[in-house]
Amino acid sequence: MHYYQFNIGDYTSHTKHLSLIEDAIYRRLLDLYYLHEQPLDECPTVVARLINARGHEKKVAAILQEFFSHAGGGGWVSERGQQEIERYHHKIEAASRAGKVSAQRRSNERSTVVQPTNNHKPITNKQVKPIGANAPGEVDAKVWEDFLAIRKAKRSPLTSTALEAIKREANKAGWTLNQAITECVARGWQGFKAEWVNKANGKAEKFDPFAFVNKGREQNVVIDITPGQ
Repeated sequence: MHYYQFNIGDYTSHTKHLSLIEDAIYRRLLDLYYLHEQPLDECPTVVARLINARGHEKKVAAILQEFFSHAGGGGWVSERGQQEIERYHHKIEAASRAGKVSAQRRSNERSTVVQPTNNHKPITNKQVKPIGANAPGEVDAKVWEDFLAIRKAKRSPLTSTALEAIKREANKAGWTLNQAITECVARGWQGFKAEWVNKANGKAEKFDPFAFVNKGREQNVVIDITPGQ
């Protein structure tokens, strides 16, 4: 034992007649007894050496005779010490049994199969199945590969449902699916919303590479598009 209860009042009532040296000897004898949980050597000289009380062998012998019982060749025994040791081991055994019962109960609870209720709806493969690596016909293969990498990095596998949503938003913006996916890759988006790219009036403007030429014709303006020297 590395710990035992110490009742100050009980100890004082039985040891108040001891001198300072005798009291120290008795305390060390108790510590030695509890530490090894066995009778002390029957030779007071040996016991005195074990508690570092050399020169006080007579006092050690007197304390042994007063507070310990000679076990007839088995050493010196403390009745109170034996009771504390037995109580200590009883608590350990009880705690061990309780721990085993608790562990077994937890194991049984984990092994119990919980039946699903009618409120639990099964998740179908269609809802969670990610789209393969092959790009749709209207999307550039490299753009598609980069977009899937972005989704993977964000831990959001691309599903058919998510792709359909991107298509709808691209149509709202007047963009092709390839344009929408390209914009997502450029900006690091995992999805696409028309409102993210529309003008302030909410209307998407398609890019017309000849719009400025047509506008110049309407205004009879001659625009020089000859490359500069």
